[in-house]
Amino acid sequence: MKSAERQRIIVEQVRAASRVSVTDLAEAIGTSEMTIRRDLDLLAAEGIVRRVHGGAVPASPAGVEPPFGARSTASTEAKKAIAAATVDLIHDGETIVLDSGTTALEIARLLRGRLVTVMPLSFHAAQALIDAPRARLILPGGEPRRGELAMVGPLTLASLNALRFDVAVLSPCALSLTAGMTAFDLEDAEVKQQAFAVSDRSIVMADGAKWDRTALAFVCAADRPDVLITDESAPAEQRAALAERGVHVVTTSEEGSTR
Repeated sequence: MKSAERQRIIVEQVRAASRVSVTDLAEAIGTSEMTIRRDLDLLAAEGIVRRVHGGAVPASPAGVEPPFGARSTASTEAKKAIAAATVDLIHDGETIVLDSGTTALEIARLLRGRLVTVMPLSFHAAQALIDAPRARLILPGGEPRRGELAMVGPLTLASLNALRFDVAVLSPCALSLTAGMTAFDLEDAEVKQQAFAVSDRSIVMADGAKWDRTALAFVCAADRPDVLITDESAPAEQRAALAERGVHVVTTSEEGSTR
């Protein structure tokens, strides 16, 4: 098994159990304890887990936004499928405001060869588009949040308010039918709200891990987006409920099919 796949499994085990032991991980993955220790040391250096005696625990407590590096290793195939389905709904010639986050980074990579104009709301996505052969890049003002590198603050809001976009491609930190779409950071929530306000239509991406969760800052009602793209792990009855409220819900599979 490749190291990236081992580390993905380790991260999932840590999140599910809150604490894992080197012995249990080695048995579950079928590798040596020495290999698991090396993987845990690498994940700890990236801020994804915290090493404790005999194993590891999550680096961030519940209710705190996990580091970008931790999220980038979680649900990677689901995020790639969601990103591909999102890009299929974007037309050449359109102007796009692209949210921060790991799925948005996947979208930025897919838009490099498209004839579109993109204003990314994070340095991660901007870096992916900086030398794009066809896409036009517009950079917002603002202050990048440490680690996340998402643009926030009055200059970011002013940049958004000065423009009008065909589509906003956004990704909440959590999604609940009752609490709506929420974010961990207050300023990030404000930026997402402004992106909704200056766009003709909206596409929201939320893999199944974000459903039935609530973060600190309210962004909008769950039925605010025009399109919501998710995966098969999202609760089927909740997907149906949003569809009944008028949201076009697209469900992807890791094989890349949609329905």
